[in-house]
Amino acid sequence: MAAKTVFVMLYVGAVESAGNWVRPDQVTRMTDAQAGLVNDAARELWREESTRSDTDMVARRWYAANTREPIRDETLREGLVRLGAVTEREGLPTTSPRPRYALSTEFAKLFDPVLAGDGLQSAIDEWRKAHLSGGALARVAIMRRGAVAREGRVLVTFPNGETRHMEPGPSSVISKAVVEEFAGRFLEQPGVIWLSESRNQVVARDDLLAKEVGLAIQPDRNLPDLILVDLGPVEPLLVFVEVVATAGPVSETRQAALVTIAAEAGFTEDQVAFVTAYSDRDDAAFKGSVGELAWRSFVWFMSEPEHIVAFHRGASTGRMRLSHLM
Repeated sequence: MAAKTVFVMLYVGAVESAGNWVRPDQVTRMTDAQAGLVNDAARELWREESTRSDTDMVARRWYAANTREPIRDETLREGLVRLGAVTEREGLPTTSPRPRYALSTEFAKLFDPVLAGDGLQSAIDEWRKAHLSGGALARVAIMRRGAVAREGRVLVTFPNGETRHMEPGPSSVISKAVVEEFAGRFLEQPGVIWLSESRNQVVARDDLLAKEVGLAIQPDRNLPDLILVDLGPVEPLLVFVEVVATAGPVSETRQAALVTIAAEAGFTEDQVAFVTAYSDRDDAAFKGSVGELAWRSFVWFMSEPEHIVAFHRGASTGRMRLSHLM
């Protein structure tokens, strides 16, 4: 959506100081056929026609008419505008229907066709340094590493130093991050009891470690993607992790099934944790499954490894004070 928004701005010449601006609904009205008409006359004509109120009925438009809200709020106001990639037209009332967004001059320069190869990468790096925070830069780096890892087999290094290969794909990339990043950050003395993937149900299993904590691993029990254990506390903590690249978070039903498996191994509810791991909080997988997540579970994002989200389950009686949760 962000890429298409930038494309429409370039298409109509909506660049800072050029005098042309874009409305979010113009992005929804673009079509593949129109995008292929790149001569100046066609672009200028579409720029004028796409702002008319009688052009809602567009065949094969890129987005439905009501998609203008997420383009306006998430893509522009909370995204490209905040980063300095897009500027807003000054002097327009908030409720004005007139076009108000344009690419900033420095960001627009990145799309100069003359830029290529090392020159383009250098220009991108300079823009990032100028406009992205340290945290945002780290997030970009992590996501880029994940994209590279998707191209070949994924090597996972376990807490005990052993390594295993997983098949390429987004789920494997997230699983690797859980083992190498999450476990070390959030567990005192981590261990991996079970690691699986969609193509190969069992990538690694540590039966000796499982036996130590009293867990009998049965692959046909519909186990989660990962089972971690923290041997640091007086009583070991069992951590069930679901990796979500498309679907399958720790839902209430899934949580109940995993509680049963843990109970059979002698673990109480306080000795069991549930984590759903995603690539990024802007990812469609998270947005599409957040409503299914179970209370008393955690969410962890590969792109922001130092943070964790807690779905806190309130007390059965009385009121929970926000001050108690801080």
